[in-house]
Amino acid sequence: MVAAQLARLGIASIVVEGGGRAGLGTAFSTREPAHLLNVPAGNMSAWPDAPQDFADGEGGHARQFAERRRFGRYLRSILDRAIESGRTELVEDRAVGASLDGGSWTVELEKGGTLMADALVLAIGNQPPAPLPFASSAGHRMIDNPWGERARAAIEDAAGHELDVLIIGTGLTMVDVVLSLDSAGHKGRILALSRRGLVPKSHESYEPVPAEMDELPGGNVRQLLDWLRQRSHAGGWRAAIDALRPHSHALWQSLDLKQKRQFLRHARPWWDVHRHRIAPEVAQRLFELIGEGRLEVIAGRIAGAESDRDWLEVTFRKRGEREERKTTRRFGYAFNCTGPLHEIGRTRDPLLRKLLDNGLAVSDELGMGLAVDERSRAEGDGRLWALGALTKGRYWEMIAVPDIRDQAAQVAADIATELGK
Repeated sequence: MVAAQLARLGIASIVVEGGGRAGLGTAFSTREPAHLLNVPAGNMSAWPDAPQDFADGEGGHARQFAERRRFGRYLRSILDRAIESGRTELVEDRAVGASLDGGSWTVELEKGGTLMADALVLAIGNQPPAPLPFASSAGHRMIDNPWGERARAAIEDAAGHELDVLIIGTGLTMVDVVLSLDSAGHKGRILALSRRGLVPKSHESYEPVPAEMDELPGGNVRQLLDWLRQRSHAGGWRAAIDALRPHSHALWQSLDLKQKRQFLRHARPWWDVHRHRIAPEVAQRLFELIGEGRLEVIAGRIAGAESDRDWLEVTFRKRGEREERKTTRRFGYAFNCTGPLHEIGRTRDPLLRKLLDNGLAVSDELGMGLAVDERSRAEGDGRLWALGALTKGRYWEMIAVPDIRDQAAQVAADIATELGK
């Protein structure tokens, strides 16, 4: 979207994407019809100035939760038009390093060669989850990246041989893996486990109850929680949560570092399952799988894992049970669905690693992503911008399309100003 916005402004850009998913990214490159958007089509336009662009075309009815692959086709068509304009070039390679010389960037490519640029934008999206502590002992039956090719092969194998599956994490990624297994015809049992056993809530219709920023208790997590409880009693929790939506950036920035850490430590899991809801059709299918005994969701912790050629043996303890009451079960595969990497210092992305190590970018105060200013410009001496999940430390709510489309437009406009275009 940054490239498309720059093309609109008459500025040439190069998009570097080495995963074969240019214009699609991870979420929208799915092949599964069962993977639906978590937001109605009417809120999914890629253009801030054309809010119905997706719904009027690829997306169907504005209130429909369209297939994610359809949204991927929509995004790819936008990239294709930018390329056809002659202002956008696609390089199918991976950026593995970048250096700054006299205000210009030199970007190193994995296949060899370099690119020169006056400005650099990091739009890499979510990073794969960090390996779990017991991953090395779990062997090849442990799938660390639930979005990769190994995960697809494991799902097909589990379905073909009716293998039981363990999913570690019970959030949105767990939902995707369960739906993929179900679509593949999997008949084995699925155990989804996380420390709290919380599952994303479903969307339902409600009467909106907007709130103004001056009504909200900024600067204090506990007071904000009290406000949410009171408003929920009056109009339902969905209306209360969504009333905060227009003010999420300001509310986050009103918290000091101690309050932000308190939120992340204590409130984040509950916020995530209430804020990032799933389509009603998806929630219904999960309910059916649980009722059929094919899916079980529990709160607990894994104590250890051992594998051989055919099985992965996992020992876990349910929440609230005594230490000695552990359960051991065998699984065909385990999927790490603990969510994307939230510690930038542990990144395995070579470009990010070099930028951080060379001081060309710095982490935010929480260590979640990069430190950026109000223009999403990364701290440092170069013309470097970051988008999306990399900027959560400043904005918190910066992973949904309505947020990112505004950010992409603002970054493109700021680049134009910086370059004097």
